[in-house]
Amino acid sequence: MTATTLADRSLIRISGEDVRGFLQGLVTQDVASLDTSAPRWGGLLTPQGKALYDFLLWADGEAILIDCETAAAETLAKRLTMYRLRRAITIEPAPGAVHWSLEGDATSDPRLPELGRRWLGGAGEPATGWHAHRLSLGVTEGLEELGSDKTLWLEANARELNGVSFTKGCYVGQENTARMHHRSKVNRRLMVAPLGEPNDKTRTTYPDLGLMVDLRRVEDPGDALMPAWLAAAVGD
Repeated sequence: MTATTLADRSLIRISGEDVRGFLQGLVTQDVASLDTSAPRWGGLLTPQGKALYDFLLWADGEAILIDCETAAAETLAKRLTMYRLRRAITIEPAPGAVHWSLEGDATSDPRLPELGRRWLGGAGEPATGWHAHRLSLGVTEGLEELGSDKTLWLEANARELNGVSFTKGCYVGQENTARMHHRSKVNRRLMVAPLGEPNDKTRTTYPDLGLMVDLRRVEDPGDALMPAWLAAAVGD
């Protein structure tokens, strides 16, 4: 069987009293209508609308599973615990693993169908090819690429990649995010480009893949990879 485990991803389980109401006022996604049929990509932002963490949300009965990068799991759990206050909510690491395959019968990645299929299960052999495939489609994620407290959520292409609900009501960072959306004013975007000389807008580099992630002005994307979804956004 083809190896499918995304070894750099972990799960956090949030359970207890009114878990959906708790997350609804924090994250960019509509958690109230989340069901078991498909996960949703979302983020936890600063009050100014800058990305702190990004993750996928999965319904697990009345509980919610957060599919996040392992490097961020501990600090994300601590941040959520800070918001919990006295609520009867448990935030803890969950067993299991995140799986990915380019094809198959599992759920399509909610950001972009071309990213492939995603599901949860027991840990297995680490998958290969995920990062190269994701970056080839211009999709960025994680602390290194988004930059904690450095990138506005819409600059991370959250609108185009289904990472935000504009109808759910208030959440942390909602005011600035909604203002940018309604004014259609996103001057810079995270873009994947062939590896070049890093600059002050470079988030990270991948010498082994010959790629880098930059925050570039939409009117001057330079040699950035321009998949159809991003070309449409930049051309608006």
